[in-house]
Amino acid sequence: MLTHSNMAFALVTGASTGIGRDLAKICAGAGYDVVAVARNRAQLETLASEIMTTYRRQVRIVVKDLSRSEAPVELFSELADLHSQVELLINNAGVGMLGFFADLDAEKQMEMLRLNVDALTCVTRLFVPAMIARRKGYVLNVASTAAFQPGPLMAVYYASKAYVVSFSSALHNELKEQGVVVTALCPGPTQTEFQRRARMEATPLFRGAVMDSITVARIGFDAMMRGKPLVVAGRLNGLMAFLTRFAPRQMAASMARRMQEV
Repeated sequence: MLTHSNMAFALVTGASTGIGRDLAKICAGAGYDVVAVARNRAQLETLASEIMTTYRRQVRIVVKDLSRSEAPVELFSELADLHSQVELLINNAGVGMLGFFADLDAEKQMEMLRLNVDALTCVTRLFVPAMIARRKGYVLNVASTAAFQPGPLMAVYYASKAYVVSFSSALHNELKEQGVVVTALCPGPTQTEFQRRARMEATPLFRGAVMDSITVARIGFDAMMRGKPLVVAGRLNGLMAFLTRFAPRQMAASMARRMQEV
């Protein structure tokens, strides 16, 4: 049974759409007040209105582009009054790009790393000490099934998600005896705005079975609350992630490329 203080907050990055939006709602339904972070103010305001109307929970919105190197520290400073109350941290903000590494814009790829890797790491480092101090907290890092193999045509994105899984697994081991759970959620293809932004709608990867974001969000939240270090959303995705471990790396890379070629 979920128990927490009356003034516990869930901090959700990338909360304006998709999995992050659904996770914010799930947290509110579980009795948390919410800090919702994203770049789009209008979408955040709509989310806040829905949460306050449906769940009667407080919502603080923070408009922030976490791909800016200084943004995580700015976020931490702006939430100075809540540091001891953030019981649940969901690092969902992330971005992908489809194309050959040498052809894609170099700065855009560095922005991807700053968001998918640097911001996730920095935000976690800033908020976890207070969780350790009170010996209670949860961190959910949204990775991807892309973490389990190389990804030609999305080389940087796949590598960034491999980092998230490795980082989360290590932190789970470090922090579990201090009362803090760290979980990596690995969705497969999911119906969100991600595929449009990454220009992947026409790829074979998104022509097959695609999960809905609320199902993926619920799987991740429930796994975190059960103290799991890692969860792959969906049985078929879990099977594929398991089988990938036994495939030669270049075979796995070739398979991933075929799923992403238009």
